[in-house]
Amino acid sequence: MLQTQLPPFSWKYTENVPQILNELGCSIVISTYQAGKLVLISPVGNKLVQLPRTFAKPMGIHLSDDNSKMVLACKDEVITFKNSAALAKHYPKSPNKYDALFLPRSTYHTGAIDVHDISFGSDGIYAVNTMFSCITKINEDYNFEPVWKPSFVSEIASEDRCHLNGMVMVNGKPKYVSAFSTDDTHQGWRNDILNTGVIIDTTNDEIIASGLSMPHSPRLINNDLYVLMSGTGDLVKIDTGTGTKSTILNLEGFVRGMSHFKDYLFIGVSKLRSGSSTFEKLDLSKFRNRSEIAIVHLPTAKVVGQIEYLNSVEEVYDVQVLPGLSRPNILNTLTEDHKAALSIPTATFWAKPKS
Repeated sequence: MLQTQLPPFSWKYTENVPQILNELGCSIVISTYQAGKLVLISPVGNKLVQLPRTFAKPMGIHLSDDNSKMVLACKDEVITFKNSAALAKHYPKSPNKYDALFLPRSTYHTGAIDVHDISFGSDGIYAVNTMFSCITKINEDYNFEPVWKPSFVSEIASEDRCHLNGMVMVNGKPKYVSAFSTDDTHQGWRNDILNTGVIIDTTNDEIIASGLSMPHSPRLINNDLYVLMSGTGDLVKIDTGTGTKSTILNLEGFVRGMSHFKDYLFIGVSKLRSGSSTFEKLDLSKFRNRSEIAIVHLPTAKVVGQIEYLNSVEEVYDVQVLPGLSRPNILNTLTEDHKAALSIPTATFWAKPKS
């Protein structure tokens, strides 16, 4: 029997997810570099709606504290966006539909440095430069400006030596970072991906936790450090003083991408890439192979909601909550739409199409 082919970005979700997002008063955004999309997910009544936008290999996402700006790491560039509620209200294609519209405002041409996590800081944009095994500042003067590297990395070189990937900001500066290993050779992290991960305190260059399994997405929540163990599917909490870790729950999948809002965590789960020499080292018997966003109620350590993609989205990199936004929109630079959105400090305009 022939099965009906599903349309792109088909999904299913537990019926309580729209209620959770409505009660929290938020939307979420995910990046999927595999599909080349940034996807905004919002509740509308008792349903979810999604808005996929095309970007070149989108990875890390960060939203400023006041929802006014967003920064996105892509294949060989970093893009900043400015939110305009006024332009959203009069969006020509759908007026009075969106309560936020993130418009591209600047593009930094970084080159192929494989930026993973990225964040606004107190004095600029900080990014995890995975290819060069360092923390980088993004600015208009250089492709990137190295500001920190682990002491075990002997030089800044385009070799992805330890697979530095995650970053926690404290007081506007990088504080904790995650890496797959302490190797100092070209892609040396691939030698033993399941047992050599570390968390490093950048302020004193101290390894505060080791023996981790492909750590990703470190997040500081109520002064506790939470990290995803992609190699085992665990969400763990790490004592930054002793380095001891405790498992909160196991999500039975390749976990990566996490955002915290109120009592909830939103965690990305990716399908395992077929033919991958990295993924084949995992204990596949412990994984349910699916692509989803799991909603975890942190006080009870329970998964209380799920959004699962049935096609198109196979690998999730980042997940971020958009607090206070019920129906956000974003424009890329690949179409002409963003060029018609004009703003000055005192007003906004939508340019009229030429007759």
